[in-house]
Amino acid sequence: MIYLGLVFTFCMSLFSCSGSAEKSTPYADEKSIKATGYDLSNPDRIIKLPPVLHEVSGIALLDSASVACVQDENGIVFLIDLKKGEIKDQLIFHTPGDYEGITSTGSKIYILRSDAALFRIEPDGSSGPVKKSFSAGVAPNEYEGLCYDGRNNRLLVMPKHKPGKDFEYEGRHPVYGIDLDPETLIQQPVFSISIKEINKFASENNIKTSGDDSKIKFKPSAIGIHPLTNEFYVLSAVARMLFVFDMNGTIVHIEKLDKDIFNMPEGISFFENGDMMISNEGRKNPPTILIFNYIQK
Repeated sequence: MIYLGLVFTFCMSLFSCSGSAEKSTPYADEKSIKATGYDLSNPDRIIKLPPVLHEVSGIALLDSASVACVQDENGIVFLIDLKKGEIKDQLIFHTPGDYEGITSTGSKIYILRSDAALFRIEPDGSSGPVKKSFSAGVAPNEYEGLCYDGRNNRLLVMPKHKPGKDFEYEGRHPVYGIDLDPETLIQQPVFSISIKEINKFASENNIKTSGDDSKIKFKPSAIGIHPLTNEFYVLSAVARMLFVFDMNGTIVHIEKLDKDIFNMPEGISFFENGDMMISNEGRKNPPTILIFNYIQK
C-alpha cells in the first residue's frame, strides 16, 4: 500500500508539472503582451460575420454593442450587432466601388475609397443617412488606411504603397491629416514612417518575414489610434503583421500574426477601455471579427 501510494503521488506530481508547463505563456508571448497589452495568440471572442461581408475591408466601433463594416465591392455600410453577429441595419451611401476604410467620429461615419475619395454619412433615424462625398486631396496612390484622431479632430489617411522616387519624403511612408473643421487636407503629412527604420527594428529584434525576402512587406491595410496609449497601430494584411508607432512615426513594436487566427487582417478598431477588434476577410474560413481584451501595460 505504501508503494502504491508513492507511485500515485509521483504520477500526480508529473501531471501537475505537465499541466503547469502547458498553461505557461511562452517568452515571446509575454514580450508581446508587455509591448502591446494584448495576447494576440488568443482572441477573447470571435464573431463570425454574415457571408455578404466575406470581403470585409474595414470596421469602426459605433458603441459598445455595434460596429460598422464595409466591404470592398458595395457602397453599403453594414451595422453589425456585436452580441449576435447579425446585420441590424444597412446604410447605402454610393454605387459599387473599391471601399477600403471606415471610421466614426461619434456622430458621423466616414468611408474611404481606394482612390482617396471620402464619403460622409450622418445617420439620422428614419429619414435615412445624409451623404456627402469629397476628395481627400492627397497624392495619387492606392489608399486603405483611415482612422479618426479625436485628440486633434482630424482624419488620418494612409496609402498602401510607398510613394515613388519623386516624392518629397523619399523612403518614407506618409500619413496625411484632414482637418474636420472644415473638411480640408492639412498641407504637410502629419508624420511619415521610415521603411528603413522598420527593417532595422525587425533585424535588431530578430523578426523575420516568410519566404526568401528579408525585407518587411509594409503595405498598410488598416490603421487606428489606441485610445489609452495614443499609439498608432497599422495592419499589413499581405505580411500578416501588426505595427505599433508613436505619434511621431517612430516604430515601437512589430508583431507577426498567426495565419491560422488571422485569415486576412483588413480592419482595426478600439473600444474606449482599450479592447481591440481586428476583422478578417473570409478565405477558407468565414469572415470574422476578433476581440482582444486589453491588459494594462
